[in-house]
Amino acid sequence: MELLRLATAGSVDDGKSTLIGRLLYDSKAILADQLEAVERTSAARGDVQTDLALLTDGLRAEREQGITIDVAYRYFTTPRRRFILADTPGHVQYTRNMVTGASTADLAIVLVDARHGMLEQSRRHVFLASLLQIPHIVVAVNKMDLVDWDRGAFESVREEFRRWAGRLDVSDVTFIPLSALHGDNVVNRSPNMGWYEGPSLLHHLEEVFIASDRNLIDPRFPVQYVLRPRATDYRGYAGTVAGGVFAPGDEVMVLPSGFTTTVASIDSADGAVEQAFAPMSVAITLADDLDVGRGDMICRPGNQPHRSSDLDAMICWFDDNAVLTERSMWVIKHTTRSARVQVRDLRYRLDVNTLHRDESVTSLGMNDIGRIGLRCTVPLMFDEYRRNRTTGSFILIDEHTNATVAGGMIIGPTES
Repeated sequence: MELLRLATAGSVDDGKSTLIGRLLYDSKAILADQLEAVERTSAARGDVQTDLALLTDGLRAEREQGITIDVAYRYFTTPRRRFILADTPGHVQYTRNMVTGASTADLAIVLVDARHGMLEQSRRHVFLASLLQIPHIVVAVNKMDLVDWDRGAFESVREEFRRWAGRLDVSDVTFIPLSALHGDNVVNRSPNMGWYEGPSLLHHLEEVFIASDRNLIDPRFPVQYVLRPRATDYRGYAGTVAGGVFAPGDEVMVLPSGFTTTVASIDSADGAVEQAFAPMSVAITLADDLDVGRGDMICRPGNQPHRSSDLDAMICWFDDNAVLTERSMWVIKHTTRSARVQVRDLRYRLDVNTLHRDESVTSLGMNDIGRIGLRCTVPLMFDEYRRNRTTGSFILIDEHTNATVAGGMIIGPTES
């Protein structure tokens, strides 16, 4: 059964956790003991009705403050599709958590309060979704019950979004008016909005076409670990397929050495397979004994990634204790390879409200988004992020604290 990964996005208090709770509740995807625990907590707090947001807001601080802080993952299945839901925080302080939760999503649900329209954090999250190349976006105009199911309020948000997002790389956008609190247009069509002729949210999630979203053209296999069981001659290279399709007999090249050979076999946890494609975790054996280790890349001789120490990238800064400046040094983690990296130049910072480029900026602070040039101590094997989200992404790490300070999307090699 096909798997759809989705993430919520939007400003604080727009109803993301409530929507996920309602989706799980109305689709009968909640275990009885989970529901009983939520009902007890709601009753103890004196809530008029069960607070379904508690299904995802599990931290004590989240329940005390009534906000989402960490990313909460929930899993459920319908007869048509399997789902992994990432409920991400809306507060500006936790933008980094939203990036983490949305980085692997096939679809983003951007919630917008029908009363307030597109707020700054809503714009920030939509812009991040476009940077992360999330193929499908649903703009869920929530709290329609608080505007008396007014069609004009829904259309106002839709037009505001279209005007602002016209310059973004967003191709598939669907607008759905709903009330997460009462369940209107979440799982079932609402009788309160007869003017709306589109699908409910769950129907859209079941039907959205995602088969063409993954890169099955460029074979990429970053080697994570070498398997050498004792008392056997087996030598397998374990990892996760990052793109394309591999099969026994395929001619392949190992980078950075450049040696070529053929695939002897492909093994999975369930035994040998005839094909491996993203995002399968497998072990590949080769026909020849080559020096292959962690951080190497297996690809096709006629279809190779870029190899360069100089990167041009967009970056989102996560850390509130450090800033990014020109000439600062960090550790870059790209697929299974790590290296030290220096910021060569800081080109501009983006204003998420106006999409204006500030080229006079000298540093990036927490939640800032900008374009930078990087130089690594060793060459990396990468693709443009728009072509492959796995081999085109990276994180920066503070080597003193081991904290992840930034996430980046590679535009390409730096032009000399």
